[in-house]
Amino acid sequence: MNGLSELIDSLEVKFFKLNQKLVQLEKINLELREELLLSKKNQQEQSDEIVSLKNQIDTLKMVNSLLGSEENKRETKLKINSLIREIDYCIAQLSD
Repeated sequence: MNGLSELIDSLEVKFFKLNQKLVQLEKINLELREELLLSKKNQQEQSDEIVSLKNQIDTLKMVNSLLGSEENKRETKLKINSLIREIDYCIAQLSD
């Protein structure tokens, strides 16, 4: 009977330690999930900022070309032609 009592005590100790480990792992898991969400949010913000900066670069290139720079003149002419085609299309749609 004494051996059975020791076995039960040993199992209780192991169960308690296992339960503590489970609680600790759940806490770590929650922290990691929160960190992941924060990282995803930061990544999205950075992606949005990159898109915005690329748009600003394109705009600056166009303005630079309009001011007389030869570097991006071809790109600017193509963009202007594209915008004119879009305007013509809109006017045609309004005329119908």
